[in-house]
Amino acid sequence: SRHLDRPPRKRGGKATKRGISNEQVCILVARDRSGQTIDAVTGKGSVSRRQLLQHLGPRLAHDVLLVTDSHAAYPAFAREVGISHEAINTRAGERKRGALHIQNVNAYHSRMRTWLLPFRGIASRYLDHYFGWRWALDGQR
Repeated sequence: SRHLDRPPRKRGGKATKRGISNEQVCILVARDRSGQTIDAVTGKGSVSRRQLLQHLGPRLAHDVLLVTDSHAAYPAFAREVGISHEAINTRAGERKRGALHIQNVNAYHSRMRTWLLPFRGIASRYLDHYFGWRWALDGQR
């Protein structure tokens, strides 16, 4: 793109800010224990309630238990849609609570990052295409 609001980075260079910022693209991933996956590119920066309603709202059943990290958008989304929600506070060192955990999503992120490495950086506008390709390779879950 020739109309960036920042200087271009060369093939996957590092962002100047740590953590979630407007320099990084947010990928929303929802997985169940059987491996069924929903993934969506929501845009730059942190995920919002509106983005969750757009991408997850129509695809989740009403009897589902949503287990997430402790981001503030998830409880608001769960209340609005009318589903049960449990948050795992990973910043406080909590990795699981009983049988509830988010390791399935973390493992998916890790596999996706590893799979993307040989491409040496891809354009943000094509991320959804790469996720579709990975979905086909992953057994069309």
